Amino acid sequence: MTELIYQLDSYCKDFDAQVLAVNTEFNAIHLDRTCVYPGGGGQPFDKGSLSANGIDLHFTRAKTINGERWHLLESPQTLPEIGTNVHGVIDWGYRHQLMRTHTAMHILCGVIFRDYGAHVTGGDMQALEARMDFEFETLSRELIRIIEEAVNKEVQLAHPVRVKILPREEAFQIPDLIRTKINLLPEHISEIRTVEIAGLDLQADGGTHVTNTSEVGHIRISDYKSKGKINKRIYVSIED
Repeated sequence: MTELIYQLDSYCKDFDAQVLAVNTEFNAIHLDRTCVYPGGGGQPFDKGSLSANGIDLHFTRAKTINGERWHLLESPQTLPEIGTNVHGVIDWGYRHQLMRTHTAMHILCGVIFRDYGAHVTGGDMQALEARMDFEFETLSRELIRIIEEAVNKEVQLAHPVRVKILPREEAFQIPDLIRTKINLLPEHISEIRTVEIAGLDLQADGGTHVTNTSEVGHIRISDYKSKGKINKRIYVSIED
């Protein structure tokens, strides 16, 4: 199993690891540890680089294949041998922008669930931009203004953001742990990672986050539109 450093330390920028296996079909290497996020839950995958003995391995991305974490390399090239020591570095500027954006989405989700009881029906993000869909029947410019003020108040309150990994049975005793309309967590997952914005939001999540809401920056709701009778989309931008 690969040690997934980012699950408990989103601020890890580089790491040392060892090659456990190689896969010529996918031109990939399986490492014993990594801080590279593979993407998922609407968050894009990390960018970065891998090297062995100072030689660039032309890394493209991390990906889960058959339940294992692999690091894909450009093809064609000679894969490093099993046991090779590897050094990895992520694009920290890009990662940190995604962390700010992801936490902003949880603030938005927390405020809307607290104030209006609306579930999330979909979402997607890029660095400093995102959209999220909610079960709203109606949405107006005035309501958008109220929501924007509310989410930025929570940013300014500087809530700590805490991450835990819990046994599945314990995690699902938490009320409203799943904020999406449909529970997308596979039955075989025995441990659930939770992300808590103290006093505002607590939900299952696998992505990377900042450790305090004050680090997010200003959340601007840039647009909104109807995607169905009870499905409304909110677009946000994250500003310094």
